[in-house]
Amino acid sequence: MKLAVYPGSFDPITNGHLDIIHRGARVFDRLVVAVLHNSQKKPLFTIEERKQLIQDVTADLDNVEVDVFEGLLVHYVHNRQADAIIRGLRAISDFEYELQFASMMRKLDGKVETLFMMTNNQYSFLSSRIVKEVAQYGGDINGLVPPVVEQALKEKYGYS
Repeated sequence: MKLAVYPGSFDPITNGHLDIIHRGARVFDRLVVAVLHNSQKKPLFTIEERKQLIQDVTADLDNVEVDVFEGLLVHYVHNRQADAIIRGLRAISDFEYELQFASMMRKLDGKVETLFMMTNNQYSFLSSRIVKEVAQYGGDINGLVPPVVEQALKEKYGYS
């Protein structure tokens, strides 16, 4: 049974992330969406809120689990006995960072594969940072995030 980990901060999860999750769930027997708890950053959503939002939008995927981790991804992947890490690529500009990331993962644990998945073209411009910025100023984020995330953003920014 093949297990993959899709790591990220998911602050918040976008339709681009969800695209990768759906496609990863078709490729692997099991997929863990691993939400990074980074004490160095101040996210908009708490780790619990991010986990719950992802659980809400992946509830229809029986082979997807949502978990939280802290520290080195390689340790988490090893502890979960995962076969692969999934990384999403939006544009060529993502590739350089992701190549460095995958090379470091290979150095730390040569048994774990990193697979790159290109995001659907309709989401190639999308990032959590951009979604938060648009939402903060009351812009239309319909279609960029799942409806439950859109509502959560509106509540965070104090409008509905």
